[in-house]
Amino acid sequence: MYALLRPILFQLSPERAHHLTFLLLEFACRVPGMLWSAGARKAPQAAALEVMGLRFPSPVGLAAGMDKDAKHVDAISALGFGFVEVGTLTPKPQPGNERPRLFRLPKDRALINRMGFNNGGVVRAVERLRKRKPGIIVGGNIGKNKVTPNEQAVDDYLTCFEALYPVVDYFVVNVSSPNTPGLRELQEKGALLGILGKLKERSDRMISRSDDRMMKPRPILLKISPDLTDAQLDDVCTVVKESGIAGVIATNTTISREVLTTSKSEVEAMGAGGLSGAPVRRRSTEVVHYLRARLPRPLVIVGVGGIDSAEAALEKLEAGADLVQVYTGLIYEGPGLISRINQAFAEWKRRK
Repeated sequence: MYALLRPILFQLSPERAHHLTFLLLEFACRVPGMLWSAGARKAPQAAALEVMGLRFPSPVGLAAGMDKDAKHVDAISALGFGFVEVGTLTPKPQPGNERPRLFRLPKDRALINRMGFNNGGVVRAVERLRKRKPGIIVGGNIGKNKVTPNEQAVDDYLTCFEALYPVVDYFVVNVSSPNTPGLRELQEKGALLGILGKLKERSDRMISRSDDRMMKPRPILLKISPDLTDAQLDDVCTVVKESGIAGVIATNTTISREVLTTSKSEVEAMGAGGLSGAPVRRRSTEVVHYLRARLPRPLVIVGVGGIDSAEAALEKLEAGADLVQVYTGLIYEGPGLISRINQAFAEWKRRK
C-alpha cells in the first residue's frame, strides 16, 4: 500500500506530507487490517532485548524529530517499533525556522532540514504523554530554546528533564543539531560535563523526593554529530565515562554535502540544514564502530543514520550498536521497513 501512497505524498511539500501521513496513520489505527495492509507487523518475540535495564520489544526505534510534540506515540507504536523518541522539546514553545525548511533529495534517498526545534513546549507534551498507553517505551529528547544563551543552556535542559521525568523511560540530550545557532558548541568537553553533571544530580534528587517508590533512575543518552573529529569523539568517550550517563546516540544529521547525486545547484538552492538519509550511512556507522572500541558494554550505543533496509540496520548492530533508530528511511520505505528489520534482527540473534 505504501508503494502506491508514496508518489502522492511526494507531490506535496514535505511538511504537508508529514502532517497528512500522521492523519492517515491515526485513521488506519481505527480500521481493522489497514495497518497490516500497509506492511506494519508486530515484532516477533525473538526480537525482544534488554538494554539500559529496559525491556525493548524490538531494537528498532523512531528517531526524534518525527513526533516532536508526542501527539502520535500510541499510533506510532502500532507500526512495530520497539520504542519511540519524542522531541526535541524545549521549555518554551517556539515556531522554529521560516518555511520552507524541509527538503527531499529523492536521488539520494535523503532529506535536508533546518526545522529549528519547532515544538509546542515541554508542558503540553507532558500532558499528552500522561495519557499514552502503558507498555510503550518512550524517550524524551531535550534541547534549549533558540533565545537562550549557551551560558544558560543548562537551565533549559534541567527544566525539560524535570518536567518529563515521570512520563518517559529515558532521556536524550541534544547538543548536536545544526539548526539552532551555537548549539553544537555545547559538544565541547567542558560544556558537556557541566550539563550532564547537573542532569545526573537532578535525577538523584527526583528519585529521592518521589512518592513513587517504584520510580527508577532514567538513563541519559547523549546525541552527537557525525561531523566530529576523532579527537572530539575521544572527548565524548571521556565525558560519557566521567559523567556516568548510559551512552550515546550516533548520529545526528550532517552539514556535509559530499557524495550527493542531486545537482550542486539544487542542493545550494535548498540552503543550510542537516542532511539525513542514505548519504549519512557510512559515516554514522564509522562513528558507531569508533565509539564501541572505546566504550565497552554495558555503555549503550544507539545507531542512527541511513538505515533504509534490514541490511543497513544489521550493519549498525555489527559495528557495535545496541539499538537502532530510523527516520528518513521510513519516509522512503514505509512501515514495511520496521518489520523487515525486526525479522532480520531476530534471525541475526539466533545465529549469534
